Amino acid sequence: MPPSEPNGKFERLYQETGWTLRQLAQDVNRIATEAGSPTKYQAQSTYQWCNGHIPARAVRPLILESLSRKLGRVVSHAEAGFPTPPAGASITGQGDIVAELISLGRLDMDASRRTLLSAGIFSATLTVPSWTEAIERKDLVTLDSSARVGASDVSFIRTMIKHFAKLDNSVGGKAARPSAATFLVNDVIPLLRAPARESVRADLLAAISEFCYLLGLMAVDEGAHRLAQRYYSKSLELAGGAGDPSLYSLTLRGMASQAVNAGHGPTALRLANAAADVTQRVSPNMRVHLLTQRAHSAAAAGHRSEAISLLHQAEKTLSKAEPETSKSTVPLAEQGLLDYFRAKVEYSLGDVSGSVTAMHEALEPLKGQGCVRRRILDTSWLAERQLQTGMLEEACATWSTALAEYPQVRSGRCDEQMRIMFSRLRPYLRNASAHSLYEQARNVVPAHLVAK
Repeated sequence: MPPSEPNGKFERLYQETGWTLRQLAQDVNRIATEAGSPTKYQAQSTYQWCNGHIPARAVRPLILESLSRKLGRVVSHAEAGFPTPPAGASITGQGDIVAELISLGRLDMDASRRTLLSAGIFSATLTVPSWTEAIERKDLVTLDSSARVGASDVSFIRTMIKHFAKLDNSVGGKAARPSAATFLVNDVIPLLRAPARESVRADLLAAISEFCYLLGLMAVDEGAHRLAQRYYSKSLELAGGAGDPSLYSLTLRGMASQAVNAGHGPTALRLANAAADVTQRVSPNMRVHLLTQRAHSAAAAGHRSEAISLLHQAEKTLSKAEPETSKSTVPLAEQGLLDYFRAKVEYSLGDVSGSVTAMHEALEPLKGQGCVRRRILDTSWLAERQLQTGMLEEACATWSTALAEYPQVRSGRCDEQMRIMFSRLRPYLRNASAHSLYEQARNVVPAHLVAK
C-alpha cells in the first residue's frame, strides 16, 4: 500500500530544481546509465517519491547525485527525507584510515569485485577539505609499537611509486592497478601503524598519499570514477597529515582533471581553485601544472578571460620550473605541456582550428618517447578535432598513428578513444581512406568497441 505521509523534504528539493517530473526521472536514468546500471524511471516514479515512496537503496545515491548536480550543492539522504545509509558508506568519511585503505585495497585486488568497484558514478558534488582543514587532522592512526619505520622503508615505497607510475604511463592503468593495490595492502599500509621519528612519519604519510594519488589516476584510466574519488580522498587526508601542500594541490589537480574530462566544468573549476590557497607554497614546476589545469577548467566552465589569464601566468612561470626531486608522478613542466593545455582551452572556448594547431605542437615532444598511452590519447583527440574541421583525410592518417600503437596498452581511456573513432568514421565509409582505416581497425580493436 502507498505510504500515508508525503515526503515534504523531497518535494521541496524537486520544486527547487525547476524540473518537471519527467525531467528528474530522465536525469536519474542518465546517471544510472553512467554508473553502468541503466534504469527506466518515468514521471510517475518522481511523483511516487514526492508522495513518500522510498526508492530502493541502490537508487537513492543516483537520485541524490542528480539533485546535487542540478542544485550545485551536496544533497544528503536526510535533506531528501531518505533513510540514513549505514556507517562507512561515505567516500569522504574520516574514520580509521588504515581500516579504510585496507578495505579499499583488498576490494581492488579481488578480480571478482573489480567490475563492481568500477561501476560507481562520478560525484560532481564531492566535498574536499580546505588546506587548513586537512592539516588539522594530525592523528590519522593509532600506533602499534611492535614495529618501527625507518627512512629506508619510505625510500622503498618511493621506488615502487616510480616503478608503477612508469608502468601506468607506458601501458595503462588496467595493467598496473591490480599489482599496485596488492603492494599497497601487503607492504605499505602495515607501516602506517608503526612508530617513527616525526620527520620519517611525515615522509611516510607523504609517500602513501602520492601512492593513493597514483592509484586514483589508474582508476580514472580504467573508467572507475567513483573508485578514483575514493583514492583521491584518502590522498588528501594523508597529504594533510604529512603537512605537504604540494601533494594536497597535486591531488586536487588530478580531481579537477577527472571532472573536466567527465564533462563537469564547474566542478572541475571548483576543485582546481581549491588548490589556489596553497599555490605560493609549492614549487614553480608544480605551479605550472596547477595553473594549466585551472585554465582548462575555467575554459570548460565558460570563463574565457580567466582561462586566458591563467594560461599567461603559466607561461611566465614555466622558465622557473625545475624537476621535482621527491614526486615521481609529477613530470617537469615543459613547452609541450603548455601547448597541450592551450589546445584544450582553445577547443573549450570554441576555436577548433586553433586547438588542432596547438595539439600538433604538443605532440612533437612525445615522438620517440615511452609515453605510449599519452600519445594514443592525444593523437586520437587531434584526429577527432581534425574531422570536425572537415579534414577527413588528415584525420584518418592521424587515427592510423594511434591505431598502430593501441595494441601496446591496456587502458580504458584508449579503449574509449577507439570506440569514438569507429563512431565518427561510420558516416564516411564511402570514402576510401575512412573505409580502409575502419576495416583495419576491426582486426585490431576488441569487438565490443566496434559494435554500433
